[in-house]
Amino acid sequence: MSRKTAISLFVNLALAGVTSISFAAESTPSDSGKTLETMTVTASADASAEGLAEAYPGGQVATAGRAGILGNLDYMDSPFSITSYTNELIQDRQARGVGDVLQNDPGVRVARGFGNFQESFFIRGFILGSDDIAYNGLYSLLPRQYIATELFERVEVLRGASAFLMGASPSGGGIGGSINLVPKRAPNEDLNRITVGTDHFEQGYASADIARRFGEQKQFGVRVNAAYRDGSTAVDDEKTELGLFSVGLDWRGDRARLSADIGWQDNQLDETRTNVTLSGPGVTAIPSAPDSDSNWAQPWTYSDEDDVFGTLRGEYDFTDSITGWAAYGMRRTDEANSLANITVTNSNTGAARAQRFDNTREDDIDTGELGLRGSFETGAIGHDWVISASFFERETKNAFAGFDGNNVLLTNLYNPQYYARPDFSSASFIGNDLRSPALNQRTELESYAIGDTLSLFDDNLKITVGIRRQTIESTNFAYNTFTETRYKETENTPVAGVVLNLTPSWSVYGNYIENLRQGDTAPQTTTINGSAVSLTNGGQQQSPYVAVQKEVGIRFDGGELGGNLSFFTTDKPRSYTDVSNPAAPVFTTSGEDRHQGVELTSFGMLTDTIKLLGGVTWLDAEQRDTGNPQLDGNDVIGVPEWQANIGAEWEVPFLQGLALDGRVVYTGSRYADAANQLELSSWTRLDVGARYLAEVNGKVLTLRARVHNLFDRDYWASAGGFENNGYLVLGTPRTLTLSATLDF
Repeated sequence: MSRKTAISLFVNLALAGVTSISFAAESTPSDSGKTLETMTVTASADASAEGLAEAYPGGQVATAGRAGILGNLDYMDSPFSITSYTNELIQDRQARGVGDVLQNDPGVRVARGFGNFQESFFIRGFILGSDDIAYNGLYSLLPRQYIATELFERVEVLRGASAFLMGASPSGGGIGGSINLVPKRAPNEDLNRITVGTDHFEQGYASADIARRFGEQKQFGVRVNAAYRDGSTAVDDEKTELGLFSVGLDWRGDRARLSADIGWQDNQLDETRTNVTLSGPGVTAIPSAPDSDSNWAQPWTYSDEDDVFGTLRGEYDFTDSITGWAAYGMRRTDEANSLANITVTNSNTGAARAQRFDNTREDDIDTGELGLRGSFETGAIGHDWVISASFFERETKNAFAGFDGNNVLLTNLYNPQYYARPDFSSASFIGNDLRSPALNQRTELESYAIGDTLSLFDDNLKITVGIRRQTIESTNFAYNTFTETRYKETENTPVAGVVLNLTPSWSVYGNYIENLRQGDTAPQTTTINGSAVSLTNGGQQQSPYVAVQKEVGIRFDGGELGGNLSFFTTDKPRSYTDVSNPAAPVFTTSGEDRHQGVELTSFGMLTDTIKLLGGVTWLDAEQRDTGNPQLDGNDVIGVPEWQANIGAEWEVPFLQGLALDGRVVYTGSRYADAANQLELSSWTRLDVGARYLAEVNGKVLTLRARVHNLFDRDYWASAGGFENNGYLVLGTPRTLTLSATLDF
């Protein structure tokens, strides 16, 4: 999309009916005579009697969030730390994807997956890939690299292990926390919403959000979302194109409730700036961050992911106290990449090299869940019980070609050199056929869970206990030879949690919970002295292991302002590539990482006109018992000791309808290597925004402007994003985003 087109899209809607605009500082000409207010959508219930939890004062987070099979739990009554970010926050911060939403969370840092442009997230210092994000409680249904915000209503972050609550995650994430995305449903009133926008007048954006309810009691709902984005980003020569369409359906009867979703997303990236790997004797320190808008990607590189997905969920009240549910979901993905990630070999000069690496992939995913929940009393003790069974199956077809020693592209981090796309030579590593990727892995998960929450002393004390029996079956097929390796393991993962309401405004909680993770898969190659070397057990998968979390905390709810303070510790077995014998490197599991920390979060209304959202996290992530005395006691790659987010929004009292916001994000220093020789500097970024409401021909027009990275800070945003790898990702440059939303 050209600059002219992007400007035209934004200006035409923003100025439509300009002669009829009545600003929000005045009374609207409607019969009610009320002052114009921010448009919010009160979504109807999904296939759940609970419905959508209401927003906390300020509208940026909800009062409750989903705790897996336990359902929605009010944050004051939950033995777990959960924050649910609302669609109001998503719109007002002009968030484009899940990562943009989680920029508001002090316990989360956004990183990038290994080798491509997949979003991944550090939660409590542990990595969660977007493959392991849940959609309405089911894992891995939405696009695996990038999930646009038009596909969901809320982002729920459950901090800490979650094996009992949600089952083992398909790709092994979820040790430090899990992310669940809540689907959009038709609100109780008609919704017609059109948004157009632009990023720095180089990229255009348009979306539609339409919803209706039908029937005498409006029992049937339809919600349609469509979006298109195209053009250049603030990074030199980088281009993106995204197309999206989804339909959400729901029906609610006296005892039964049904919902369904079907969606499509196509995300195309061209010449996208890559990760930066550090390797070789010339790397003695972290190289200085280049200009934030610079781009060392080769002009022929791209990433394209096309996804189709769907879900179906039903719930039925067998009695007034017993409810059953069933859910099914699927995703079909085609993905192709041609990459040339750079490896810096001299940290002073920025000298680097790159090699072409192509990859094609197909994912077929089917997953589902059955369950019963109910309640009863035994004397003065109340019981909220649940039993559940779940399954997950993923077949991944993969092929790759690359690491061509005959076609090394010499370049520089600060002065990139660009080349025509090289052909692959006989020195390339080839895995299967790029034109027809072959079955590479089959993952099957099966579990059964039972739990009970006991309520005592007029519900002021709640104790949750439960256990999940999880079976992980993984079958790997070697590239080219298709040699099959398989394992099947079963583990029991218990949970215990307690919440004590001290007063209506204060509660304390604690939990013990485990996380089951399938073993890590050995990479095919590693880099030794600048050269790719095959691993002796490349492609083989380690046995599954259990991580253990313990947490205590205290919560406050002042009616307008809320907060949470928690202390946690988590122990996780670790995997790494042993290169003590350079001729035969091997991937192994040894030792553990211990993460302990303190989290403080706050949200709500600080005053009648000031909203607050943010907090601070202290983390001590230590490598222990690694078998290498040079690593024992060192920090885990990519995890800072301190990180903080402070966001505030001011509704300007003397110009009603105008709101100004600012967000400061701080990330402390952290290491890019296990030996802790390469230390990244801390960084601080400021984002600012403004929102203004007006009336256009009796309809509400919302104008939004936002500047990301206001002072155009050059900084390394993250180290790692894939375990035991310390590659760097450069922070995004200053970006101006404008949008206009018309509700009619």
